[in-house]
Amino acid sequence: MTAEGRAALDAARAGDGEAMEEVVRQNSGLIWSVARRFFGRGVEPDDLYQLGCVGFLKAVRGFDDAFGTQFSTYAVPKIAGEIRRFLRDDGAVKVSRGVKERAQTVRAARSRLTQSLGREPTLSELAADTGIPPEDIASCEIATAPSESLQRQTGEDGFTLEQVLSDDREESLVERVALREAIRALPERERSVIVLRYYRGLTQADAARILGVSQVQVSRVEKRAVEALRSALK
Repeated sequence: MTAEGRAALDAARAGDGEAMEEVVRQNSGLIWSVARRFFGRGVEPDDLYQLGCVGFLKAVRGFDDAFGTQFSTYAVPKIAGEIRRFLRDDGAVKVSRGVKERAQTVRAARSRLTQSLGREPTLSELAADTGIPPEDIASCEIATAPSESLQRQTGEDGFTLEQVLSDDREESLVERVALREAIRALPERERSVIVLRYYRGLTQADAARILGVSQVQVSRVEKRAVEALRSALK
C-alpha cells in the first residue's frame, strides 16, 4: 500500500467520511475481483459489488496493525463473506421465475394500454387487463426493477430515492442491497406510490391520477413511505 493509501486508510478508520470514500475508490478493483467470483448465481454484478463494498467497509473498521498482515489480505475474506452471507440467506435481489413472468405480463399490458388509451394506464386498468391484483403488480415491478432506479429522478422535483433516503454515501451502499425488500414490506398504497414516483419517474399529480386519489394524498403517503423505509434501513 502506498503512503497516500495508508494515510487514507488511517483517516477512514478514524471516522473520516471523505477518506472512507477515497479508500473505497482506491480499492474498487480489489472489490470487483472478489465480486466476480460470484457471477452467475442469480445476483446482478452491481449488487454483488455493493455487497462487496459493505464487507470492505467492515474490514476498514475492524482492521488493526496488530494483526500482522496486510490490509488487503484481511479485507478479501470480509468482502467474500458479506457476499456469501447474502447468497446463503436468499437475499432481496433474487427473483423467482413466477415473479419475472408476471412482471413481463405487466410490462406488455402497460405498453399495449398506453398506446390504446393515449396515457399511462391506472393500476385498476392494469389489474383488469392482466388479472393480477394491484398489490402484486407493484411488487413484481419492484422485484424486477434494475438497481439504477435508485438514481432515477422523480418527475417534478429531481430527487432520487437514494438522495431522499440518506445523505450519507457510505450508508447508501447498504441501502442499495436491502431497499427492494424494505419496499415490498410496505403497505399496498405506500408501495404503489414509491413504484410510481421513483421507479416509474412520475410526478405526484400523475401518480394521483393513476391511483385515483388527490395529489395531497399522494404527498402524504409518499412522506409516510419514505419515513418507513428510513426506519427499515437503519
